[in-house]
Amino acid sequence: MPDKPKSERTRVRREPNRGQYDRAAIDAVLDDGIVAHVGFTGHDGQTYVIPMLYARDGDRVLIHGSAASRLLTTLAGGVEVCVTVTLIDGLVVARSAFNSSLNYRSVVALGRARAVEAPAAKLEALRRLTEFLIPGRWDDCRQPTESELKATLILEMPLDEASAKIRTGPPADEADDYALDYWAGVIPFAKGTLEVIPDPRLKSGIAMPAYVRRWKRG
Repeated sequence: MPDKPKSERTRVRREPNRGQYDRAAIDAVLDDGIVAHVGFTGHDGQTYVIPMLYARDGDRVLIHGSAASRLLTTLAGGVEVCVTVTLIDGLVVARSAFNSSLNYRSVVALGRARAVEAPAAKLEALRRLTEFLIPGRWDDCRQPTESELKATLILEMPLDEASAKIRTGPPADEADDYALDYWAGVIPFAKGTLEVIPDPRLKSGIAMPAYVRRWKRG
């Protein structure tokens, strides 16, 4: 594992022992996530943080939305962007309130986004977004029309500056606190889906696809 980030902007300073800078660790977090929080400062000077669906595609992150979106057009203009993804794995219950914590995996990526403009590249980016979220879906749904493609703005941001921060394991109590008569441990969060709910207007006789039935994250 590299002992330093690619840039000082992504160095983990608080609890630096939790920082991880190798791409395998960063990609693993991104590949388990679904929602990224995209932070930027608009032309009005106001800072915004917007949750968005995303996809990791190799060395880039893809996000998309309406071509009329002020958010996306601002990002396409080349402003600095901060993309964060956080996965929570469990509550860490320590013997002291101070040392209680959370087991989590997170990634922070910094950079500038650019629009994917060529029609073929946009279509491929949409395919990759769809397949990242629901593998197997792209070939089992109606493809975007030309007008839908024009109405969609897709941005890509290279993963040139990124770092992961990860906490795992039991509580880290003060040495004297281990003798206290308080319960301590981890409350893990389940990772899975509930029963799939078919569309009430689904035509009779259409079976649930295997890729929907087996869908999971992580």
